[in-house]
Amino acid sequence: MIHATKGIVLRTVKYGDTSIITSVYTELFGIQQYIVKGVRQSTKTSAGKASYFQPGAMLSLEVYHNELKQLQFIKEYSWAYMYEQVLFDVVKNTVAMYVMELLQHSLKQPEANPELFYLIEDTLKQLDKGSATLTGNLPLYFTLHLAAELGFQLQGSYSSTTPIVDLQEGMFVSEKPLHPYFLEGSLAQITSLIANLGFYNELETILLNQQTRRHLIEAFQLYLSLHISNFGQMKSYKILQEVLA
Repeated sequence: MIHATKGIVLRTVKYGDTSIITSVYTELFGIQQYIVKGVRQSTKTSAGKASYFQPGAMLSLEVYHNELKQLQFIKEYSWAYMYEQVLFDVVKNTVAMYVMELLQHSLKQPEANPELFYLIEDTLKQLDKGSATLTGNLPLYFTLHLAAELGFQLQGSYSSTTPIVDLQEGMFVSEKPLHPYFLEGSLAQITSLIANLGFYNELETILLNQQTRRHLIEAFQLYLSLHISNFGQMKSYKILQEVLA
């Protein structure tokens, strides 16, 4: 059966001489693997088609879907959103690649989650249009809100009685835990602020230096790894640390 769905490309690898296999997070089916034939041919009809399947691309798709198969097929594809900056701006592109890799490490099952799809879609659109401050804070926002969509939202908020973030337990607590996985002081305050933001434009008001961003992104990744089995090592993490001012 053919279905119309939006999809966001996570990863693409070469398949044979002219084709690709692409991992796509779809609105209808969650994460899916598709074979796309002939897009790497050097013909007039195939020229430029491979660019549709670069990581972060947002597409409108018509797909064949069979629950019993691991590899699906795409019938038609077109741009659902055309980037203005993400593909050409080094910092924005690095943030987008971080988001894509984070999803690859975090999504273990193919089940659909429309709310997560909208979070990814909105994050990439805001990244494309946003200022340097929003761009720098977006990985922090996305990492925490991805955790919430996956079912382990940080509980509570920073206060004089709960000034510690216990990353292992996923909550704000009154005393330092016995393990080393926690945040305190300004790092706990900022974590609470970002976790409870309602709108992307509020990221513009959070002014952080490079060291603070590095500490927080490392801690938030640790939070995911503590709650997702076989999370693995993020390759884009070190590049992100370098480019974010």
